[in-house]
Parts: sequence; C-alpha cells; structure tokens
Amino acid sequence: MVAPGSVTSRLGSVFPFLLVLVDLQYEGAECGVNADVEKHLELGKKLLAAGQLADALSQFHAAVDGDPDNYIAYYRRATVFLAMGKSKAALPDLTKVIELKMDFTAARLQRGHLLLKQGKLDEAEDDFKKVRFTPDTWPEHQDPVSHTAQKKREKKEERKKEKIKAGPDFFPDSLPASCGTLAPFRLCSCSHPQSSLWDLTSEARASAPSPRPPRQLKSNPSENEEKEAQSQLTKSDEMQHLRSQALDAFESSDYIAAITFLDKVLEVCVWDAELRELRAECFIKEGEPRKAINDLKAASKLKNDNTEAFYKISTLYYELGDHELSLSEVRECLKLDQDHKRCFAHYKQVKKLNKLIKSAEELIKEGRYTDATSKYESVMKTEPSVSEYTIRSKERICHCFSKDEKPVEAIRVCSEVLQMEPDNVNALKDRAEAYLIEEMYDEAIQDYETAQEHNENDQQIREGLEKAQRLLKQSQKRDYYKILGVKRNAKKQEIIKAYRKLALQWHPDNFQNEEEKKKAEKKFIDIAAAKEVLSDPEMRKKFDDGEDPLDAESQQGGGGNPFHRSWNSWQGFNPFSSGGPFRFKFHFN
Repeated sequence: MVAPGSVTSRLGSVFPFLLVLVDLQYEGAECGVNADVEKHLELGKKLLAAGQLADALSQFHAAVDGDPDNYIAYYRRATVFLAMGKSKAALPDLTKVIELKMDFTAARLQRGHLLLKQGKLDEAEDDFKKVRFTPDTWPEHQDPVSHTAQKKREKKEERKKEKIKAGPDFFPDSLPASCGTLAPFRLCSCSHPQSSLWDLTSEARASAPSPRPPRQLKSNPSENEEKEAQSQLTKSDEMQHLRSQALDAFESSDYIAAITFLDKVLEVCVWDAELRELRAECFIKEGEPRKAINDLKAASKLKNDNTEAFYKISTLYYELGDHELSLSEVRECLKLDQDHKRCFAHYKQVKKLNKLIKSAEELIKEGRYTDATSKYESVMKTEPSVSEYTIRSKERICHCFSKDEKPVEAIRVCSEVLQMEPDNVNALKDRAEAYLIEEMYDEAIQDYETAQEHNENDQQIREGLEKAQRLLKQSQKRDYYKILGVKRNAKKQEIIKAYRKLALQWHPDNFQNEEEKKKAEKKFIDIAAAKEVLSDPEMRKKFDDGEDPLDAESQQGGGGNPFHRSWNSWQGFNPFSSGGPFRFKFHFN
C-alpha cells in the first residue's frame, strides 16, 4: 500500500509540469483559431485583388466568425462591401473597427466619408477631426463608444484571470494522452492552495514560448490622410451652411431658392433621405410632380419602412393620370403596413378606377365602341376631381366615336379635348378621321398637318394626310358618293337603293328634248359608274383611299377612260339589279 504522503509528494513534484501542459493546450487551441483566421484573411485578400468580391466576402465572414475581436477582418469585410456598393453594410463594420482600435485613422476617414454622404454632418466632422490629431491626445470622452469597448475588453481579461485562479473548475476532466500516467488524475483545491496554483501557472507561462503577436495595420495618419480630412471638414462645414439656408428658404415659402440650396447639398450628401423628401416637397409646391417622384423614390430606398414616401409617390402618379403606377406604389405601402389608413383608402379608389379603365380598353380591342364609351363615362363620374382622368376619358370616347363612324359626335368630343390640350396628337388624328367621313377634307388636312408637327415619325399620320390630300383632289373631279347622294360610310343596300331611284329619274328615255336627253345621258352614265364602283368592295376601297378605279389618269398603265363611255354602252343596264347587264331594255310611254 502506497503511503498518502508519498503520493502527495509525487504529485507536488509534477504539478508545475502539469500546469504547463494545460496552459499550452489552451494557448495551442487559441493559436489554431488564429491560424485559421489568418488563412481566411490571406485568401480573402487574394480574391479581393482578383475582383472576386463574393468569394472574398465569404472568407472575411469566416474570419469575423473565427475571431470577433479581429479589427482587420472587419476592416477588410467593409472594404468588400464598399466595392460591392453596399455602404449600409460597410458602416457597422467600420464602426466595429474603430471600437476595437480607436487610433485606426483609415477606418475613421472611410466612415467619415459615408456619414457625410448620409448627411450626418456632425458625426462625419467628429471622425475627420480625430484623423487630424494624434491618438494619444484624445480625451476618453471624445469617443465614448470606443472607450466603453476598451473597458469591456479589460473586464473580459480580468475574468479570464479570475477563472484561472479559481482552480478546479478551469481544468478539464481528462488530459491529452501525451501526459501519460498523469491523465487519470483530477486536481482538486485541497491539493494546493489557490495562491500557489496561480504562482505555478505564472512560472509555467514565463517558461512557455510567446505566441506570435497579431498583425497590425497602420494607425497613424499619413500626410495625405490629414489633408483629406481637412478638405472634408471644410466641405462638411459648407454643407452645414447650405442646409441651414435651404431650411430658412423653405420656411419662408421660397421654394425655388430652397431647391437651389438643396441641389448643392445633395451633390455631396447623396444618401440623405430627409433632404430628398424636403426637395420633393418643394418640387410639388412648384408644380413639378415628376421631379418630386424621383426624389421620393430615392428616399423610399434610403429610409427603411418609408410608408409616407410610397403614399406620396402613389398620389402623385394618380394625379398625373398614371393609375397603374399609382396602384403599384400604394401596394408597396401596404406591404410595409397593411393597416395604413390613408394607403388603404387610396388603394380602394385606385383599384376601382383601374378596373374601369382596363375594362374599357378591352372593349375597344373587341370593337365594342358603344360599351367602351359607357365605361369611360363611368370613369369620369368615379373621379371628377382629377382633370387628367376627364381629359383621358374624353380622348378615348372621341376615338370610339371616330372608329364607330359617328363623325358628328367624334368631332364634338375631340374638339372639347383639343380645347384643353391643343397639341393632343390622338385627338387630332381621330378628329381628322371624322372630318374625312364628313367629306371636310380641308379640315382633315389641317388636323393631320398639326399632328405631324408634334410627331413627325408617326406612320398613321403620314398615311392619313396623304389620303386626305388625294380625297380633296378627287372631290374636285368626280365624287361617286355625291353622285348617289349617300354618305361615305353608307351600306351597300343604301347605295343600291339610291342608285335605283336616280337611274329611274335620269333614264334618257324619260326625256324628249335632244338637249335634255344628252344631259340625262351624261347624268345616267355618272350614276351607273358610281353604282359600279361603290357596290364592288375592292373598287370602293380604292376609291376611299383616294384612287379612282375608273379613271385612267389615276390607274398606272390603265386603258381608256370609262367615263367616256357612250350612252349605248349603258343601254343594257338594269337599274333594279344588283349589277351587270340584263337582256332587255326599258321602254317608257
């Protein structure tokens, strides 16, 4: 049996060695972690240099996870974020770098730039000032966040020391196999006093090799950095002054002056959401809603959960008559806050109007112009307070009347639109079409020419103008519609009916006087020619396009002039048939 004293003596002789092994095991694990972090940092640096930003970012994420107190890892990750255009993500990392290392001037300068762009001028100036002074001259109160972080780190180190002094709970239940027969032993506080344990550990630490110190980045500002900091301080001071002037001008309702000042500030503070919203308000007051929309869209991205910006954008689009974009923006507002009262009320109104307009356009595509007209009348009743919807509705009603060959109504409504918008190309085209149906060729030509001044490349306008000019020239010669006394949009049955009536009236056999007979023969020939052209769909289309199918002058390579037919050539013509010669003649008593 082994005496207890000998065991105690033996354990006491190896105890310092045992503590060294435990301490080395702890430091070895720490060195292993640092090695992995270094590996991630080096690989990330190479990938960043190669422009592989996403892969570099993954490496720096791993480095930060491996060592949350490594300021280099945060700084390099911030660098990648900035290269990717993700300044919002870079800012917290730069702040963390400064918390971990207060004298890191490059990070301060970079953070100052970002804060300046965000319009946080006071905070930016604080960073630029600290770049210009040496770190040992900073009082602790100058950077309370960094000072607090430093105190936390010191307390953390104290807790580590206290944990080691505590003794038993610090050591693991088993030791590595390299410790041999010592592995089964478990130390307890009764073996040695705590003070002697700490002394032994200190001796072991003194004899152990020192770990490699972490790599340091340059901290002291260079001459260029100091110059840059001074330049940015001057710029920030200028922005402070301009912003103050802009606010004063806005309060005085001098919106043009406020816009001028804000333009200069936002050239530098490009990410300042509040100033963009202020400039948008000035644009609204000055009647420039589209410029206001651009600023509000930027503000909606720069500020989280900016429901007010989305609501304003939606209402501006609505007032401009763009109901689809208005609906899209108000939906974005409700995504952020489904209980937003103003957005919800506006959403219901826009949705109802949008449904009516879409339905009307579908009816136009189907050629149901009367139903489409009714829908657009409902649009005007649904939103009578926004003039844009009244104008657009009347414009489409004018189009429906023109396509439905109701020229009188089309001319009336199109003229109402053109009184409000003299340069409305759509209304000009539709009224010109209505004028053609009414055979008002000079008026049609004038509308087409006005429309062409505003849209030179519109093929429909060019073709319409050419057609109107041909019809005007044609009307000065012979107009088959006028000969039969029918409208240009007359149906075939109307044409046949008119022809029969006139053929009976002007048949030469009805006249005994030679002079009257010759006049009747000429008239009858014109009536028969008009019936021949207008009752044939292909010939009628040519005539409607300004080309006379029976006129040799308008037919390239055509033969003789059919208008010069003799009376004998028409003698077998039956005025009561639908066309073609017949086998007998009329004889009148």
